Amino acid sequence: MAKIELHKLTKLFGAQEAEAVPMVEQGAEKQAILAKTGCSLALRRVDLTVEEGEIMVVIGLSGSGKSTLVRHINRLIDPTAGQVLVDGKDITGLDDEALREFRRRSVSMVFQGFGLMPHRTVLENVAFGLLAREEDKARSFDKARHWIETVGLSGYEAAKPEGLSGGMRQRVGLARALAVDTGILLMDEAFSALDPLTRADMQDLLLDLQARLKKTVLFVTHDLDEAIRLGNRIAVMRDGELVQVDTPAGILDNPEDDYVRRFVQRRSGKTGLSS
Repeated sequence: MAKIELHKLTKLFGAQEAEAVPMVEQGAEKQAILAKTGCSLALRRVDLTVEEGEIMVVIGLSGSGKSTLVRHINRLIDPTAGQVLVDGKDITGLDDEALREFRRRSVSMVFQGFGLMPHRTVLENVAFGLLAREEDKARSFDKARHWIETVGLSGYEAAKPEGLSGGMRQRVGLARALAVDTGILLMDEAFSALDPLTRADMQDLLLDLQARLKKTVLFVTHDLDEAIRLGNRIAVMRDGELVQVDTPAGILDNPEDDYVRRFVQRRSGKTGLSS
């Protein structure tokens, strides 16, 4: 069952979007669009379906459009054209009040830079989303304590973020996202700032939690090893377009073009791509 559906999703940055959209639809190159309209093309007519309960990993080099894509799911970025459907409903038409409610109850996000509030304790950070939707304070803190324990941070409830390691801060961010109990979890380069051992620990934690919680996870990374380890399926992006969507085995065994093939070769150490 589809949880998230993107239909012909297009994003342009610039003042003359209306003039640029027909050029996108006609297949004009990015540089031609930029030269004629001054608009930068970030996403070109992307079609993608994420099934309920799966981890879909979006991978690509810097500038490929992967972070832009994931930020459309909670409308941190609005599309220039196309649809974003969640549970069959096009969220691009939500008004401000409905969008706030959608963000509070349907989707949560874990950022690369942790996104914690430095003046609040771990407990207050984890409970923040619950309190923002005006849930009972005592129950919110009880839920927060549960998730703090779940991610392995018991005893740190009163600590401030500045006293935590990078891995611990990311555990707080993950606990905060899980505490609000949304069906969708967006993770934008969530582990990229961590050292290799801590990153592996966080991957283990995510896989363990996912085995129990069955969230719909959209995970953005530039690292193929991470994508192979975490993803039920992998979507490879280049220059704002999807190049291949497949299982990890399909990506490794049957790359569809030279771009994907070079990703696979980089993993095996045969060659490299600059990032």
